[in-house]
Amino acid sequence: MHRPLFVLAALSLVAACGDSSKQTRTDTAAGAAPATSSGAALTGAGATFPAPLYSKWFDTYASKTGVKINYQPIGSGGGIRQLSEQTVDFGATDAPMSDAELAKAKGGEILHIPTALGAVVVIYNLPNVPAGLKLTGDVLAAIYQGQVVKWNDARIASLNPGVSLPATDILVVHRSDGSGTTYVFSDYLSKVSPAWSTKPGKGKELQWPVGLGAKGNDGVSGQVKQTPGAIGYTELAYANQNKLTTAAIRNASGEFVAPSIESVTAAAAGAIAKLPPNTDYRVSIVNAEGKGVYPISSFTWIIAYAKQGDAAKGKQLGDFLRWALTDGQGLEAALDYAPLPESMRTALAARIESVQ
Repeated sequence: MHRPLFVLAALSLVAACGDSSKQTRTDTAAGAAPATSSGAALTGAGATFPAPLYSKWFDTYASKTGVKINYQPIGSGGGIRQLSEQTVDFGATDAPMSDAELAKAKGGEILHIPTALGAVVVIYNLPNVPAGLKLTGDVLAAIYQGQVVKWNDARIASLNPGVSLPATDILVVHRSDGSGTTYVFSDYLSKVSPAWSTKPGKGKELQWPVGLGAKGNDGVSGQVKQTPGAIGYTELAYANQNKLTTAAIRNASGEFVAPSIESVTAAAAGAIAKLPPNTDYRVSIVNAEGKGVYPISSFTWIIAYAKQGDAAKGKQLGDFLRWALTDGQGLEAALDYAPLPESMRTALAARIESVQ
């Protein structure tokens, strides 16, 4: 019998996966894979934010089952467009679809399923400044608005007493493509800076006041890494893999917190406890309250139609996602993503039973 809501059941508890070019680990997941026959590959496209994790998941699953899943990390905007046009079996995004975008989708109801937790980190290239430069949301907004243009500006210096900041220009780097990473970053700036919330605001694509655009997390990371004086934003995994220096950001409790799995998990814990029953999970957790919280944290989502038109592909996708629920969660931390908290997974597991 067709299970119209299997995607909600299975996807609700997965961790995301990523770009095989970034993944060199050879870990294998524990536990047996589901009985699944090989067949037509599943296709997906979207966010670069979870791409390293996607690669690990899909490679591991293919080695166990023979089922190949092709994922193209083209950015959240591209994933939303391709799913809406029904040219892929699933999409991935770090920016929840708007009501208007949902209404335009050709295949009916679309489910937003949080799959993992990640962080957008502020990266910078100052050869003589150690890791841990301290920044606040309002100073970040001023930098990206072109109001703070020198590294030794008093607003930065006051946050970093004793640090010898150079009197050099700040080169701002931002995404040039439609990006969920941009959405998360601008969502945070909009919450902490009234001026930013007015203009340019939040979105997957912005009219940037200043700066140099680069495509993808790879592009931003590469530009910052090769340019002294540059500042940018990218996903935590990309920053760690490329050995980029990250800033500590002041959170809603007044603490300067570095990005880590623990500080991202702390951001999710309080937010998840407040989620209403039957939520659609299009929720923001940026600038969350609480001790030890990294303030630019977010879910990443897989998006898929509630009613799958192809029964064979639907079964393959469901089988993969059930494997992800049992085995895949353990692969996240090694790749700098935070698994969904146990309380959330427990609630969603009960939901799986009800829809089957």
